[in-house]
Amino acid sequence: MKIGILALQGDFAEHRIMLKNLGVETAEVRLPEQLKGLDGLIIPGGESTTIGKLAAAFNLIKPLRKFGQRHAIWGTCAGAIFLSKDVSHKQPLLKLMDIKVARNAFGRQLDSFEIYLDISNLNRAAGKDDPYHAIFIRAPIIKSVSGDTKILASIPDGRIVAAQQGHFLATSFHPELTNDSRFHEYFLSLVD
Repeated sequence: MKIGILALQGDFAEHRIMLKNLGVETAEVRLPEQLKGLDGLIIPGGESTTIGKLAAAFNLIKPLRKFGQRHAIWGTCAGAIFLSKDVSHKQPLLKLMDIKVARNAFGRQLDSFEIYLDISNLNRAAGKDDPYHAIFIRAPIIKSVSGDTKILASIPDGRIVAAQQGHFLATSFHPELTNDSRFHEYFLSLVD
């Protein structure tokens, strides 16, 4: 298995380290031809407008959409925004996942926080019952899901922070900044 990590901007190196610790081969993706031979792709956190503009500048939008027709893609934080169909803001999006996202929903950098979440799908897949330590940094929320998209996690006030639609996965938080590999393992289970 070989997983690509969109390496235009953001915390792609942290995802690479997590996957390496799981024994998974990785490749950084900056150009369309670097998608060849990959089994899945992670779009990391960072700044969603910048990621979108750079993807457009490097002619990656259409190749990423085509890649997503057959392969698993996971967007974390800004990556979830880029993967979504709607953010009520004019910026380049892949429009692959039936989710509506609100950018910076928790406020500014100062409003970043950490919380433990009970994520039953994740716990079942990993055979564990431990709550998941989620790190939110200028995080979006998933305002709504549609189609066959299922909600994986919400914070106590009910706002959605993780969702899955077939082989697409979106998280508002940063699993790559923890020592818990369960979300990466869950994503790998979506890769054919």
